[in-house]
Amino acid sequence: MAAPLTPDRLLAALRAEGVRVVEHPGWRTRNRNHKGAWGPVHGVIVHHTVSSGSAASVALCRDGYAALPGPLCQAVIDKEGRVHLIANGRANHAGSGDGDVLRAVRAETATPRPDSQDTDGNAHFYGFECVNLGDGKDPWPAAQLDAIERAAAALCRAHGWSAASVIGHKEWTATKTDPRGFEMGTMRSRVAARLATAARPDRPAGSAGPGTPAAPRHQPFPGSSFFTSATSSPVITAMGRRLVAEGCSAYEVGPGPRWSEADRRSYARWQRKLGFSGSDADGVPGRTSWNALKVPYTR
Repeated sequence: MAAPLTPDRLLAALRAEGVRVVEHPGWRTRNRNHKGAWGPVHGVIVHHTVSSGSAASVALCRDGYAALPGPLCQAVIDKEGRVHLIANGRANHAGSGDGDVLRAVRAETATPRPDSQDTDGNAHFYGFECVNLGDGKDPWPAAQLDAIERAAAALCRAHGWSAASVIGHKEWTATKTDPRGFEMGTMRSRVAARLATAARPDRPAGSAGPGTPAAPRHQPFPGSSFFTSATSSPVITAMGRRLVAEGCSAYEVGPGPRWSEADRRSYARWQRKLGFSGSDADGVPGRTSWNALKVPYTR
């Protein structure tokens, strides 16, 4: 389970990813939390605004209109690549969608084609409204696509999510067509490539010299089968140190490189801290809890 980012953490995550942020007055407390739940959050939905101009689009998404009160997203991404923060909390952007899609996003697997309207998406998704007419002809400048990639990666990195947590509005509900003009599969590939390296706020993706790829910031999930008594790896030690740092230690000695019962008990404490229970808190790492732990990359 993922609690929504606080305003300070959201701002820090975006800036760490090199996003050009514009903070609009009142964004930290503007929301629709009085109308329903906000969280746990599981992903990001990308939209197009069906509008033009940065100022007009920001005003529209901030204030909404008679049939749909604002805010209509947490942030507006304009054609110049600026991310305008206008709200923090529940926003009228996702509406009702398919619960099977939400379950796939939570599991970080490919989403099915949406065919129902049984789940409140406003409670569980951040929303980025991107300035575009949505007619299939209005261009998507490189700076805007780069900002979408960076902003989505920032939230995924902050929550320990993979790029599978980033979807388009049309992937949430069959009643929508946005975003129109670029492929969400391509955008997820861009986000995944960015997440595979450390955050670089001052350099565009791929600017490292040839032959010198940057190492990932966090250890990728090695799979549940990795965690057996036969495994001896510095990754286990790094994991244990993170569990100690999170106040989840069941160690009398160590942690060390060989997977042990103390590792399992410590990891079960971490799973319970995240809100898991029953068989989901058995002490065997899964992808969601592992990504949330943020184990430093270890060779």
